[in-house]
Amino acid sequence: MPWFIYHALKQLFPSGRFFSFFAATSIVGVMLGVCVLLIVQSVMNGFGESIRKRLVETQGDIRIQSNAVIEDWAPLQKQLAAEASVQAVAPYAEGIVMAQHGNRPQFPVIRGIDAQQESAIIPIESFISLGDLADLDDEGLLLGEGLAYSLQAELGSTIEVFSPLMLERLKEDELLLPREFTVVGLFRTGSPQIDGNMMLCSLRALQELYGLRDGVHGYSIKLESGADALRTAQTLQSSQLPQGMRAISWLESNRDLLFVIQQEKRVISFIIIFIILVASFSITTALMMSVMRKTREIGLLVAMGAKPLQVACSYCFQGLMIGVLGTLLGIGLALWSLQNRAAILAGYARLTRTEVNFLGMYDVYEIPVHYLVDDFILVALFAVITACLAGLLPALRAARLKPAIALRSE
Repeated sequence: MPWFIYHALKQLFPSGRFFSFFAATSIVGVMLGVCVLLIVQSVMNGFGESIRKRLVETQGDIRIQSNAVIEDWAPLQKQLAAEASVQAVAPYAEGIVMAQHGNRPQFPVIRGIDAQQESAIIPIESFISLGDLADLDDEGLLLGEGLAYSLQAELGSTIEVFSPLMLERLKEDELLLPREFTVVGLFRTGSPQIDGNMMLCSLRALQELYGLRDGVHGYSIKLESGADALRTAQTLQSSQLPQGMRAISWLESNRDLLFVIQQEKRVISFIIIFIILVASFSITTALMMSVMRKTREIGLLVAMGAKPLQVACSYCFQGLMIGVLGTLLGIGLALWSLQNRAAILAGYARLTRTEVNFLGMYDVYEIPVHYLVDDFILVALFAVITACLAGLLPALRAARLKPAIALRSE
């Protein structure tokens, strides 16, 4: 072992002590910075992954939308279903209506579906909190829980629905009465936008409401596991769809939301990075104090033949060791904290005598976590490099000491 590495280890691990005080405080600083940064990134990854999963579950992988009503839609449905990466295809029609229960009006989106075909795209039954999907017929409605609350409607309530077709008929001096539906179920997807602004009816009922005859507005598509939604949408657009139709993947339709989630992770990580930078200053201070306290020792080493580069390497190696040990302990502490996050959160709630109010909202019943290897690698490299650079300034000062001046130091 080179003498300067042995010297560095003796500085960090003095005889009779596991760690020197300055080394211990520096290692703890790096450990806490790495731990907090990894926890934040993993939790943000978890929330992002949960939101992405929810978007696919509620929207399907790809939507085929048309500028006009698709009259003869069955042949294109079979053509789309024949694609290798497509698992299921279902037609749909949708629009905005006025729904009224008693004297409470709302203006939700109503979607007409074939319940059997749509269940192959979206797990509707798993979202139903009250009622049964089998009861959805031409006279029934499924309401989002938020919408049902706004309308003060419950299972069995009668909802009056006014469609734009009524306005068109009024222009022709023809009066259409609102259509009455019975609430046969409530659903909760976990998305406030959907639960508070969506109702489902049969495809035939919506065709009558909007005067579509046998037409539809588009198709929902579910892809095979592992298929690239964006690439498949581009392939369908270029090879399968007639003019006036567009294939939109869930990534494209939610691009702004996904961008915001990614930016939130970056901004929070950027803020947390300063914890590691503060820890690097503590490393610099500790090593600089070591150089000042051991000026005579450094002068003696140089007088005995030690090269300035070797003296500098000794202090740089100390910064490297502090960075490596702090990073490893930080990774371990982060993994332990994330694995026991429920118990830690419960303990915090008991200690502060408060309740964790966000659990249960949006179907989030625990803090989600998703580990990315890239995050761990980047954080580890950043912490180690920062700690190593923190030892550079003390190392340069030690290397520049003249033996005669150092030996005269008090």
